[in-house]
Amino acid sequence: MAKHRRPKPPSRSRIATLGMAAGAVSLLPTQSQAAPKPTVDEVRKQVEQLYEEAEAPTEEYNAVREKQEKLQREVDGAQDRLARKQEEINELREKIGPLAAAQYRSGGIDPSVELFLSGDPDDYLDKAQILDRTGDRQADALRAMQSKQRELAQERATAQQRLKSLEETRAKAAAKKDEVQGKLTEARKLLNNLTAAQRAKMEADQERDDASAGASDSPSSYNGPASGRAKTAIEFAYAQLGKPYEWGSTGPNSYDCSGLVGAAWRSAGVSLPRTVKQMYDAGRKVAKSDLQPGDIIYWYNDNQHNGMYVGNGKAIHAPRTGKNIEIVPLDSMPFFAASRP
Repeated sequence: MAKHRRPKPPSRSRIATLGMAAGAVSLLPTQSQAAPKPTVDEVRKQVEQLYEEAEAPTEEYNAVREKQEKLQREVDGAQDRLARKQEEINELREKIGPLAAAQYRSGGIDPSVELFLSGDPDDYLDKAQILDRTGDRQADALRAMQSKQRELAQERATAQQRLKSLEETRAKAAAKKDEVQGKLTEARKLLNNLTAAQRAKMEADQERDDASAGASDSPSSYNGPASGRAKTAIEFAYAQLGKPYEWGSTGPNSYDCSGLVGAAWRSAGVSLPRTVKQMYDAGRKVAKSDLQPGDIIYWYNDNQHNGMYVGNGKAIHAPRTGKNIEIVPLDSMPFFAASRP
């Protein structure tokens, strides 16, 4: 009968290894463990960052949309010209038709034979002169039609190129629109994850910050030192106080930052380009120490956000999604530059 061997007890080193492994496993997060939710302050900072990141593509979208509208007008004009030229060609064809028929009816007989057969040489000569003139008119009409056909071909090629550019511009606008909406959707998701109490706290914190910045007690009418067109522009902007920011909007019920500046100066008879960057490039630059009411303020950089200086160290602007047009201290955001329309 075979003897059964008793199993060897595990060595101390193996026991230690197993113990370390078990400890390591116990430190791994289980599936039921979720990542800690961000605090209200963290959500607020993330949302502010997303709104700020949405401003640059918003201005790019505005520029592309402006180009798209210009191309659309050019395409419409080209199509109208194509239609007119085609009508002119059709009219010339109708004129050439009878002339060609007359020449065909008389052109098959040699002129000397026709003169020999003619019972009235004077009548023949009269007809010959008419046919000569008919041939001249036909040649002129043919040349005119050929010229119109060349113009039509050139116009058609130009129209096709404009249509191609228009489609490319539409695609760019759609891409920028998606980029902006993606940022805003992400911000909304963060806000929707907050409880009602957290949202209330976040709104209260925002109101407190606005009050400390001087944005909550903005006067409803302007009575500052501006005059002339600048005063008209500022008064228009003041009349928009409390209206919501909406990206891509130029009024009258909502505005984005450059939309408000452009509409304000337009009310004073001054036409400005559409975007922050275009306004910056077109305006006469002024130093911060030389600011006058009505000057355009650029914060952060030359293509992201702008507003209008109203005097006494304050500016009016359309801030961002979720906020309304307000008056803030000039240095509430990093000052970049200023220009005068």
